[in-house]
Amino acid sequence: MKNLLTGLGQHVRSELMAYADRGLARQVHGDSPGGDAQFDVDEVAERAVVEYLRAHAEIPLAVYTEDGSLLELAPDPQYVLVVDPIDGTRPTSAGLEMGMVSIAAAPLEKDSPTLADVTAAYLLEIKSGAWIYGDDDEGLSSGGYAHPLPRLSRTTDPAKMFWSIEFNGHPMHLMNAAYAHLVDRSANTGGVFVFNSASFSISRVITGQLDSYVDIGNRILRDHPHTEAEFLKAGRGSILHLFPYDIAAAVYLAKLSGVTITDAYGEDLGTTELLDLDPMNQKSCIAAATPQLHKELLGAIRWDIPGATPTTAGDAA
Repeated sequence: MKNLLTGLGQHVRSELMAYADRGLARQVHGDSPGGDAQFDVDEVAERAVVEYLRAHAEIPLAVYTEDGSLLELAPDPQYVLVVDPIDGTRPTSAGLEMGMVSIAAAPLEKDSPTLADVTAAYLLEIKSGAWIYGDDDEGLSSGGYAHPLPRLSRTTDPAKMFWSIEFNGHPMHLMNAAYAHLVDRSANTGGVFVFNSASFSISRVITGQLDSYVDIGNRILRDHPHTEAEFLKAGRGSILHLFPYDIAAAVYLAKLSGVTITDAYGEDLGTTELLDLDPMNQKSCIAAATPQLHKELLGAIRWDIPGATPTTAGDAA
């Protein structure tokens, strides 16, 4: 499985690097089944996934990708690969460092495999080529980093944390109401970043570059259902929270590394169905290098946010 996952990731990266060398302008060609905009680089990466697996898979496989949904490559597949060919399409399109190939593998022994069923995962940085791999048998391995991984920080104070947050498809004023005070508290004595890639953000906690990652949009929607119109407006008609393919590999590797990672309620993410894009199967996430920082974040974020009122949602619609 390691050879298959790493080979697939490297092939996708090589196709993307060759495409970037041609200097073509970025364009949006449509939407994924979940509603996220698909850029030209997404088409290149999606095609590379299927091409490689058709040529190199030695066991019966199915593959589930961001744009292609479920594809059985052989009768009675034994495993499903959940692949986000580019987690971080926008930074990848801009030639920045935050794009990653994300691959998770799970036995296909039931109709609805979950994140808890994942047995192997691989994250590959498209720009640098650095990678993190893990499986149930061999544990964690990595390459291209200056230090062995994991290398978790010991930060417990939110005022000193380096952290990333997410805004894609998230109404800005709702996020501002929930954690602007934490941004103000940490922006000078710590660091606040927006990377537009859950895989990159979570992997930065594993590398020790970040102390935490926060994406709370799905909890805000669940706690305040009348905000749905605002989330739909921000997502151009779709709910765009954390899809299973966004986090399947990163959550598995984070847990293997000792990162404290849950949804925004503090609940385990293992029940997430890997092949379901429904908004109620989409997720929130709080990841932290220490249990103490995770607890501090859960308690400090303002969940009963003043901006989430029926009147506000009606005005937005």
